[in-house]
Amino acid sequence: MNKDIKLVALDMDGTLLNNQLEVSPYTKKVIQQAMEKGVHVVLSTGRWLDICYPIAEELNLSTYMITSNGSEIWSADKKLLQRHLLDASVVDKMCAFADKVGIGTWLVSTEEVYLEGSRPDDLYAHEWLKMAFVSMNDNQIKQVKEELQKYGNLELSNSLPTNIEVNPEGINKASGLAWVCEKIGITMDEIMAVGDSLNDIRMIEEAGIGVAVGNAQEAVKNAADFVTDTNENDGVAKAIEKFVLK
Repeated sequence: MNKDIKLVALDMDGTLLNNQLEVSPYTKKVIQQAMEKGVHVVLSTGRWLDICYPIAEELNLSTYMITSNGSEIWSADKKLLQRHLLDASVVDKMCAFADKVGIGTWLVSTEEVYLEGSRPDDLYAHEWLKMAFVSMNDNQIKQVKEELQKYGNLELSNSLPTNIEVNPEGINKASGLAWVCEKIGITMDEIMAVGDSLNDIRMIEEAGIGVAVGNAQEAVKNAADFVTDTNENDGVAKAIEKFVLK
C-alpha cells in the first residue's frame, strides 16, 4: 500500500484511547509528527461532542470532529456543521420495544445524554442523534437486531459486542468522512481510518487504508487492510508510523 495519506481518521474508545481512557504520550507525539507533515487528524467517534472535544484540545487538533457515528460534524472551534436526526416516533417505538423485552437503553439528544435506561418524559420534545440497546445476553441482542431490521430507514452498528447503536439510515462515520473530504478537497482514497468496532467498519472499508487495532472485533479485522497493535500498545501510533510517516 503505497498511498499518499492526507487525513487520519481515528475512533476513540478502544482505538486511540487506552483502557484508562487516555492517549499515551507516545501516541500524542506521533500524532503531532503527522500534523507537522501537513496531515489532517480527525476524531471519528460514536461519542458526543462533550466527550470528544477535550481529547481534540489535548491533541491540539485543528480540523473537524465527527461525533455520534456521523450524526454530527463539528469544526475545531465547536461550530455545528452537519446534523442528522432520528425521527422521534421511531425513538418512541424503539423505547417501547426495549421496555417490552426488558433490555437496557441509552439515548443521545442534541442537548443531553440519557444513560442506563433514563429518558425524558416527552420523547417528542427533543431532537435525537442516536440510540443504543445494551445487553450481556447475546440472544437479546439478536432479538433487537431482528426487530430493528423490520423498521427500515435505520443504520445499525455497535461500539461493543454488547450493544446495538442506531443512527439515521445512511449516516455513519464513512458518510461523515466523505463530507469532510469534500470540504478539505481530498478523496476517501487519501484517508487512513483506524477503529475497533462495527461502527468503524464502513470508514475502514471506504478509506484508502483501513486499519483495525489488535483488540478489534473479528469482523473489523476481516474488513481492514492491516491489523496494527492494540489500543494498550500504541496501535494508532504504529499505524501512523507505518503508513503516514514512512
